[in-house]
Amino acid sequence: MTTMADDAAVGELSAVDFIQLQQYMEYSTMNVKDVLKEFHAGGKLVQYRLGDRVDQTGFSLFLKSYLEVEDLPSDLCEFFHKTWRFVCVFSDGVCLKAVSCYFSVLEEGKPRDKLEFTFKLYDKDGNGVLDKPEVDIIITQMMRAADYLGWDVTELRPVLEDTMRAIDADNSGTVTLQEWVLGGMNNIPLLMAEKNGQHIWRMKNFNRPTHCCVCEGMLMGLRKQGLCCNVCKYTVHSRCANKNSVPCIRTYVRSKAEIGVSAHDWVRTESDSCRCEHCHKKIKTLGGKRCVWCHVTRHDECVSLGSSECDCGPLKDHILPPWAIYPLVKEEEDSESFEEGELTNMTADGNFLHITPVPQTHPLMVFVNPKSGGKQGERVLRKFQYLLNPRQVFNLSNGGPNPGLYFCRNLRRYRILVCGGDGTVGWILDAIDRAELVMSPPVAVLPLGTGNDLARCLRWGGGYEGSDLTETLRELERAVVVPMDRWSVRVVPDNPQDEGDPVPYEIINNYFSIGVDASIAHRFHTMREKNPQKFNSSNLHFQGIAILNIPSMHGGSNLWGESKKDSEGKDDRNLPEVITDRDMLKMSSQDLSDKRLEVVGLEGAMEMGQIYTGLKSKGHRLAQTSQITIRTNKALPMQIDGEPWMQPACTIHITHKNQANMMMAAPAKVSGFFHLK
Repeated sequence: MTTMADDAAVGELSAVDFIQLQQYMEYSTMNVKDVLKEFHAGGKLVQYRLGDRVDQTGFSLFLKSYLEVEDLPSDLCEFFHKTWRFVCVFSDGVCLKAVSCYFSVLEEGKPRDKLEFTFKLYDKDGNGVLDKPEVDIIITQMMRAADYLGWDVTELRPVLEDTMRAIDADNSGTVTLQEWVLGGMNNIPLLMAEKNGQHIWRMKNFNRPTHCCVCEGMLMGLRKQGLCCNVCKYTVHSRCANKNSVPCIRTYVRSKAEIGVSAHDWVRTESDSCRCEHCHKKIKTLGGKRCVWCHVTRHDECVSLGSSECDCGPLKDHILPPWAIYPLVKEEEDSESFEEGELTNMTADGNFLHITPVPQTHPLMVFVNPKSGGKQGERVLRKFQYLLNPRQVFNLSNGGPNPGLYFCRNLRRYRILVCGGDGTVGWILDAIDRAELVMSPPVAVLPLGTGNDLARCLRWGGGYEGSDLTETLRELERAVVVPMDRWSVRVVPDNPQDEGDPVPYEIINNYFSIGVDASIAHRFHTMREKNPQKFNSSNLHFQGIAILNIPSMHGGSNLWGESKKDSEGKDDRNLPEVITDRDMLKMSSQDLSDKRLEVVGLEGAMEMGQIYTGLKSKGHRLAQTSQITIRTNKALPMQIDGEPWMQPACTIHITHKNQANMMMAAPAKVSGFFHLK
């Protein structure tokens, strides 16, 4: 058994080391299934296995293999070993099943895959069912893990036992894999639940004097001095994280009766330069509280004196406050099956969360790709979790876009903000197509990383540079909705046996390009019957052809260029389906809503560079058309929206698919001669 000293060490260091563990996992490419194989017969670590357990050396090697860190600090390995001995109640080692189950929950991946892995892990005799002793082991491990995490487990065991009985659909006394997966999707497992009021800690370096909200002492030390909650900014010493800290903010209310009843949610604040909203006097350090929704501050003694109603402050049009979300018991849902994505917005007792939005608002659903732009995505995710309700901020590494889209599936007035690159935007637009929502929500972009051609065209800029995100939210309120054409692309190989790379996308949002030389035959389907000689009237030797939906390619190159003004104007409704006339093309401008593609010929890479640097205004305009067929007679490099592949001889069909509602920012205010957004 573990000693009291071990227990104290676990309680004091758990928050910090848990965060450090997550940071290691973020950069590891391994999954727990592969590492576990090394402890079975034939594996290189099998000698460290003691029945169902591994000793401290074996556990250290497990961590190093799983986290892909050779120089993992020995004190950290020792700490985790003590921690898991405490959780598993073993004195001579750590239970491999418990550790593997824990890490598999933390990994990225689909809940269904995690449930299947857990089932096989606890099906000790391999007979394809979980019998009562195996189910009891699962419940016991859940109880110990919950107790270790600081949860109130007083009434947890009967709840878990009821859940397990509900999973046994045929009342046979055993649980099959199918019952386990189906039941797990509808009765969320303990370790997958998000607890209302639970802090999301991260280690932080404070660049100004900061106090611990528990012991009120200063956070001292070099580099990262303490922990800060992403959601409410509650700050503590690492040693104080598990010592009676106040809960985090509520993210939903408990019943329908509380819907629409607005109220402040107060958290401790430094407030060394703030004045009380009620008495207007200055608030001393740690002498006041701040509402997380409207951001007003009051003295501790003034909190109960002022109005209790909250209007969510300057960002009220975007915020989905807790009094707009309540749990809907499954009996109140219709008979539709529950998908994996629904797990994200469930309470710990397995009920789904339902939205009743505040009237005259447009709740913002934020989808963040944390891997975009280096560390930018992670920082943006944390900032939005603080500015908005974390229930409306979705990490795309955790189940993709489906959880968020399912959460807002019945809303009629809301917006979506995609934080990532062009590929992330395309991912969300594809998911919206498949989700069959009651309305197609307008989509804005916060560009992360480089390139970002679509964001440039929509005036959101070429990349986020760390500016205040509240200004981005204000820009969203001034933005207008524009329809954007989207195009289906179908590639038909001449010889299905030819080996080529997989086509990356079936939809074009930005552009399609193909490398060609003089020996390649290419014709456009809609021009064959129109005057194909006009298309071939140029004697230039093109090395590439670009088919454009938006006026930006490769990080800002406008290959179509600016168009001459037609003094007499033009009526787009009377334009031919295919335009190849040179004079007409000179005056033809790009429009991402006109259901037309622009075709540009390129002489080579040097010409591309000249256009990008401004030495040349555009490529060679060849056509505007509403559908295209391209035929090639040998393997060529191609790309869709920046994703390249090598394609054997084929026929390519490009046709109009639909239009997505996009949000275009208002024109930037010019503050200087050289200022451009």
